[in-house]
Amino acid sequence: MRLFAQLSWYFRREWRRYLGAVALLIIIAVLQLIPPKVVGVIVDGVTQQHYSATQVLMWLGLMALIAVVVYLLRFVWRVLLFGASYQLAIELREDYYRQLSRQHPEFYLRHRTGDLIARATNDVDRVVFAAGEGVLTLVDSLVMGCAVLIVMSTQISWQLTLLALVPMPVMALMIKRNGDQLHERFKLAQAAFSSLNDRTQESMTSIRMIKAFGLEDRQSALFAADAADTGAKNLRVARIDARFDPTIYIAIGTANLLAIGGGSWMVINNTLTLGELTSFIMYLGLMIWPMLALAWMFNIVERGSAAYSRIRAMLSEAPVVDDGSETLPAERGTLAVAIAEFRWPHAAHPTLNNVNFTLKPGKMLGICGPTGAGKSTLLALIQRHFDVDRGEIRYHDIPLPRLQIDNWRSRLAIVNQTPFLFSDTVARNIALGKPDATQQEIEHVARLASVHDDILRLPQGYETEVGERGVMLSGGQKQRLSIARALLVDAEILILDDALSAVDGRTEHQILHNLRQWGEGRTVIISAHRLSALTEADEIIVMQQGHISQRGEHEQLVSQPGWYRDMYRYQQLEAALDDEPEETSHA
Repeated sequence: MRLFAQLSWYFRREWRRYLGAVALLIIIAVLQLIPPKVVGVIVDGVTQQHYSATQVLMWLGLMALIAVVVYLLRFVWRVLLFGASYQLAIELREDYYRQLSRQHPEFYLRHRTGDLIARATNDVDRVVFAAGEGVLTLVDSLVMGCAVLIVMSTQISWQLTLLALVPMPVMALMIKRNGDQLHERFKLAQAAFSSLNDRTQESMTSIRMIKAFGLEDRQSALFAADAADTGAKNLRVARIDARFDPTIYIAIGTANLLAIGGGSWMVINNTLTLGELTSFIMYLGLMIWPMLALAWMFNIVERGSAAYSRIRAMLSEAPVVDDGSETLPAERGTLAVAIAEFRWPHAAHPTLNNVNFTLKPGKMLGICGPTGAGKSTLLALIQRHFDVDRGEIRYHDIPLPRLQIDNWRSRLAIVNQTPFLFSDTVARNIALGKPDATQQEIEHVARLASVHDDILRLPQGYETEVGERGVMLSGGQKQRLSIARALLVDAEILILDDALSAVDGRTEHQILHNLRQWGEGRTVIISAHRLSALTEADEIIVMQQGHISQRGEHEQLVSQPGWYRDMYRYQQLEAALDDEPEETSHA
């Protein structure tokens, strides 16, 4: 029942709908009390007062009219009640999605995609079901049950009513006990469903790798194990669920037995008429639904409560990066980085230390270094996915924590190491950050990213569907589409995080040349393993073990002993060896 208290904010806001539905339920309950009374009147009228056929038909007509009115009223209250519960589903999912979009990478290190999807779908459905069917059954069972009890005890016999209610306290205790067990077991079942969702999502997104390594049987076995675990936990829920109906039917059966036995004794002793006993048994029959509804309500509300606790756990989780309050001036500014120390959550050693540089508008910064040197971490801090532990990053001489996150990120255009494309057309993937872009604008940035000719060779050109995650495109094409998408945003700062790794040298050179022309007055930051991508940078910093080991222009670094010169010579030699077979074949 705590779910109703947790959702009280929504019930108060939508009180008109819920009050209207409750009022109609009360009217329906009152109308349903009339037919059993009419049946008793007809029985006594036929057996004692010798009613005519016309009188009987009049009473039957009244019962038919009541049935029609009840049908219409049930239609109206369902629209009111379930309309309100479906609106709750929309709001919960909107809040949930907004919360996920506010979270930072640290959040996604702790939560898996399948679990997040399960909470947004299965758990929300359970909460909505409880807010609709749960409210219906609670109100209907209470109103109908109380109304029937009042009529039975005041209009027929309070002694017989008390006798028929003897099994009810035992039934209530059993339902409460089963409801508590159901709550805990259902939470475990939902967690198992989340794990199964995770396994499904991972298998679907990595199906190429699974097939390449011949891991189909192994993955099938793992999936079967998760499915079996989920099935076992749901079976434990079903075992508790299965106890509700027998408990109700035994209680009702016992109540009927006591009512018939006690009522027959009262008829024999002339303290009750046959018609009254008939009405009493029919009223007792009306008690079957409130009792079943009460048990069903406990069932669905406990499921909804367990699901809502999982949703609230996500909604109450504050982002690790707090939003600021200041906004940036309209003009372009200088980016100043002064990181004394930063370490990842739970890391034993700092990831970055003593990283300092200043980047003025219109300049290009190159970042390189061995794997694990901290390049992507530095770019993540600039994007403010995390806050610096010691030190600060400033733009327009304003520390990033004081800026509104959305306002800061609107100045950035990012192309990450692993490009992500949506299952949509090429044109709409490029126009992701600017949905109202014209075809000419889309084609212009595609040319800058050297992908225009590739797009024209696709079956439907810019209207070609790229498939899930861009499955029908090569790695280089996906990278260049992502670069075009970033260029279309026309942001002040363009960040390329190893975004040219999958393109050939000639295409890389053309893209960099185009970026230099496009980037006049704009700041460009390029992180790359292939040093040829950094030759046009105004300054290059070499990261090693989390700090800057070398800095300068390309020509300066090539002439200095160190990692940059060694790696550049190695890559030049590697490129020459790759070209040699091609030259030999032409000869």
